[in-house]
Amino acid sequence: MDQKRELSSIDLAALVTELNRYEGAKVDKAYLYDDDLLRLKLRDFDRGRVELMIEVGDIKRAHAADPDNVADAPGRPPNFAKMLRNRMSGADFAGVEQYEFDRILTFEFEREDQNTTLVAELFGQGNVAALDETGEVIGALSTVRLKSRTVAPGSQYEYPASRLNPLTVSRGGFDRHMRESDSDVVRTLATQLNLGGLYAEEVCTRAGVPKETPIDEATDDQLGALHDALSRIDERLRSGDVDPRVYEESVDDDADRDPRVVDVTPFPLAEHEDLPSVGFDSFNAAVDEYFHRLGGEETEEGEAPADASASRPDFEEEIAKQERIIEQQQGAIEGFEEQAQAERERAELLYANYDLVDEVISTVREARENEVPWDEIGETLAAGAERGIPAAEAVVDVDGGEGTVTVELDEEGGEDGESGGSVRVELDASEGVEVNADRLYREAKRVEEKKEGAMAAIESTREELEAVKERKAEWEEKQAADDGSGDDDGDGEGEDDEEYETDWLARSSIPIRSPDDWFERFRWFHTSTGYLVIGGRNADQNEELVKKYMSKHDRFFHTQAHGGPVTLLKASGPSESSEPVDFSEETLREAAQFAVSYSSDWKDGRGAGDAYMVEPDQVSKTPESGEYIEKGSFVIRGDRTYFEDVACRIAVGVQCEPVTRAIGGPPSAIVDRAAAHVTFEPGMYAQNDAAMMAYRNLKERFNDQSFVRKVASADLLQEFLPPGGSDIVD
Repeated sequence: MDQKRELSSIDLAALVTELNRYEGAKVDKAYLYDDDLLRLKLRDFDRGRVELMIEVGDIKRAHAADPDNVADAPGRPPNFAKMLRNRMSGADFAGVEQYEFDRILTFEFEREDQNTTLVAELFGQGNVAALDETGEVIGALSTVRLKSRTVAPGSQYEYPASRLNPLTVSRGGFDRHMRESDSDVVRTLATQLNLGGLYAEEVCTRAGVPKETPIDEATDDQLGALHDALSRIDERLRSGDVDPRVYEESVDDDADRDPRVVDVTPFPLAEHEDLPSVGFDSFNAAVDEYFHRLGGEETEEGEAPADASASRPDFEEEIAKQERIIEQQQGAIEGFEEQAQAERERAELLYANYDLVDEVISTVREARENEVPWDEIGETLAAGAERGIPAAEAVVDVDGGEGTVTVELDEEGGEDGESGGSVRVELDASEGVEVNADRLYREAKRVEEKKEGAMAAIESTREELEAVKERKAEWEEKQAADDGSGDDDGDGEGEDDEEYETDWLARSSIPIRSPDDWFERFRWFHTSTGYLVIGGRNADQNEELVKKYMSKHDRFFHTQAHGGPVTLLKASGPSESSEPVDFSEETLREAAQFAVSYSSDWKDGRGAGDAYMVEPDQVSKTPESGEYIEKGSFVIRGDRTYFEDVACRIAVGVQCEPVTRAIGGPPSAIVDRAAAHVTFEPGMYAQNDAAMMAYRNLKERFNDQSFVRKVASADLLQEFLPPGGSDIVD
């Protein structure tokens, strides 16, 4: 069976209780491995050293680890880890909660000067976001900008749409959600009730209900048994009554190899009764042991697989599974759209036949006020229909038990003159036309909200599908590289003029040499002639650049369009003596292109813009009498040198020599420095989407894809992309 790679919602519910036992532990340091594994080193006065691990890549987990199972600290910490160290060093761990029934954990840390919340998203693409006391995102491993939610620095953190909690839903709510399905019991539990496949099957087994029972054939007693089974699981999790198990499976055709781990659960599962298992005192310890062994097994297989085809993950099955889920979700969305449209059309038909409907309701209401029995009302209406009374003819059913009257109303015909057919509408006889129509509109809105939830779910599934496809591509590329690693006869066949680029792209391992330059917090690039250009990301940085970093032999650039960064072409470093420089026309043009590309010209979708250049002594913060200058703005006096019709173009790429890092700027300055690059112009893709496109494009071109993940992740590339929409040029 497939090995478990992600913790389920039920797993997280069990873990939360145990992790809260570390409340009060103090944070020492934060480490980040490979852009997706966060390690928080804590000190607990009772338990000593505590290692909190949060992984959000192909493996998705969160637990406290045995220090012996923790890898050595990585090298220079990336910006996200440094930010966490600054905010959380010395902070107290104040507890963790699971968000509703989702695979999201919220960790709280308190310090006298500031509190920090870490939100671990253990679903889809996975993410960790750090929030301040107001819920604003300070930093995140990945920036998310979807129609349904945003996770980006400076924005309020938004949780995904709420999901039904099957462990706490009332019996009435449970029955209603089950009865709305047109599938069988186990699939409904897995998808509509959010249990997932394994626990859906487990609940069926515990309740004694056949898994394939169609919902329309399930009895009330069977639904009651299923609800009781869920309630018992909930009670066990809440009380901490766990009996953790790590399940194992023998490796086929290899009696000498140790069994491999396949699952970890907070209590024994009937679905796994045919598998051997190992018990643990706590679920946290079981989870730690499981993922430690899983990592060790994958490392062994990666180093010396006896048969590459035998160890190949079944990507096709997983891809087919995700595609089936997407197909089902698309069907559900279409069904919700049709249902919502039908409800709105019923409401509009009531208004289109207002007088007739009002007459029906008034007749029934008057009869009920005179205490006429419902049966007699029905007989009277039937007699009226025989006499050809339109209002009576429209009535097709009278239900005294529900207090409703159902009418059949004609739809408008089509443009070709054909009849539009008829629609039945159930009316509450105690309310007027407007109230009945409003009820239908509200039902349409409720269905559309279900559609929005389904759309969020399908977006998540599509992300999971892309992740599987990406893992497949990486695995196949690694196998191809391993197969051809000995083919190095030096004959040079297939080489082209781009020898520098080809060498780096083909290398199986690229050593990381990370710089630590003072200018990296600004926008920056080096011109093709080697000069540094820096620009402000906001008004504060604009002020800082002019006041602190502008020297007398530098050049100041800005755009004609309002809303551009202060751009400095540096003649020297901040601590170096400055000498006059005769900058080349190419260098000046690149600085102007940098200023234009990060201005409102790009954000407004313009393909080009104008910029000007002045000497530092022409830049002043002193306005004319009676005028006011906004923060980040300056007064320019004297003549300006103009650069007209400068193209909005930015290239991002991966630099491998003499240092390894992501770079970005005018294409003419980037192309020769980067081992691989992607060029952008103003377009339709949001900044984070464009960054992800660039990341995937670049990663596919390198043999050492882990290198690209470390030095040029989507987040790092996004720092070089202008705000606004972008399209890839090449």
